[in-house]
Amino acid sequence: MTSGDTVFTVSQLTALIKELIEGSFPSLTLEGEISNFRPNTSGHLYFTLKDSAAQISAVMFKSRAASLTFRPKDGMKVKVKGSLSVYQARGNYQIIITSMQASGEGDILLMLEERKRRLSAEGLFDSDKKKPLPRFPRTIGVITSSTGAALHDILQITHRRNSGINVVILPATVQGEDAAQTIIRQIKVANLYNLCDVLIVGRGGGSLEDLLPFSDEGVVRAIAASQIPIVSAVGHEIDWAISDFAADMRAPTPSAAAELVTPIKSEIADSIRTSKEELYRSMKAMSDRARMLIESFNKEHMELQFRAIEQPLLARLDSAKKDFLLTMQTRIENAKQVVKEQEQILDSYSPTNILSRGYSVVKDKQTGKIIRSAKDTAVNSAIEITSSDGIINATVTGV
Repeated sequence: MTSGDTVFTVSQLTALIKELIEGSFPSLTLEGEISNFRPNTSGHLYFTLKDSAAQISAVMFKSRAASLTFRPKDGMKVKVKGSLSVYQARGNYQIIITSMQASGEGDILLMLEERKRRLSAEGLFDSDKKKPLPRFPRTIGVITSSTGAALHDILQITHRRNSGINVVILPATVQGEDAAQTIIRQIKVANLYNLCDVLIVGRGGGSLEDLLPFSDEGVVRAIAASQIPIVSAVGHEIDWAISDFAADMRAPTPSAAAELVTPIKSEIADSIRTSKEELYRSMKAMSDRARMLIESFNKEHMELQFRAIEQPLLARLDSAKKDFLLTMQTRIENAKQVVKEQEQILDSYSPTNILSRGYSVVKDKQTGKIIRSAKDTAVNSAIEITSSDGIINATVTGV
């Protein structure tokens, strides 16, 4: 032990602490929740292990990280083995992890998943409630920190893509206790005064705790209730917040959100130019067709057209006339033949022809009735017999 009068340099004190900590904890098992997970391009994993009351820095080097069977992420609850180490240059202590296994979701993730399920059941994330983003916005609203890199990136991209679009900045606290309320207030202000055509709500990357304001229930409800279309742009590509599900569109980063809502001015000009040329060509083609149509109505052309229509009709009329006359002639000949045959039939049954075959007609001379039976006459009755060549008068002498 040292006395209170002993004077140490910072290096000496840190070396003593390092010796004490590393000597006392050469190996230990620790359970906590991953926060601020930062994988390095070299393969090393840097993050914070925390519980409800404290936190400790952690590192897992590439050689050990290669044996992991799962992908660590913020909010995941893990059990790690390793040793304590003191980084003298900064005076920080950390745990160097040799092995790690997942032991379930952390408290924050569990809370977020429960909130997400509850709000989804209310229909706040339904696709039919999503509003389309304006194709040609005049003004873009941005709700984010006025001093953050996210705002700088958004302004740079919007100006580069289309300098004619206005950008309205609605500064908000994006981290800490008051963040959610400032975000809600700015969303309401933008809608109340109709400040823009589309809103970008977000911030740059951070730990799971840093992004919590964008998963606040009030913020989520304000985004869902907004009449102005909202693009949620929270964190980096792997980060997420519940605001992503309530917004009309989700962008992986604030820069991506700026590109999403800002049409490129040169492309608009090219599109207008192309449309203008297509419209000109279409109108010219229509004009040429109309001119040809009008020219086709001159006297000579119309007469030719009339003749072209008339000649086939006249030919059809002549042909129909010939066919009609031929048909009528055939029908007349057929009718004559039928009449002739009927005349012959009638002639064969005429009284004159019957009488010429030796038959006679006997009438009662007094009544003129034809005598068809012996009962129709009596003795001494005068009768008249008509033959084919004359009439014979006689008296009935017997019946």
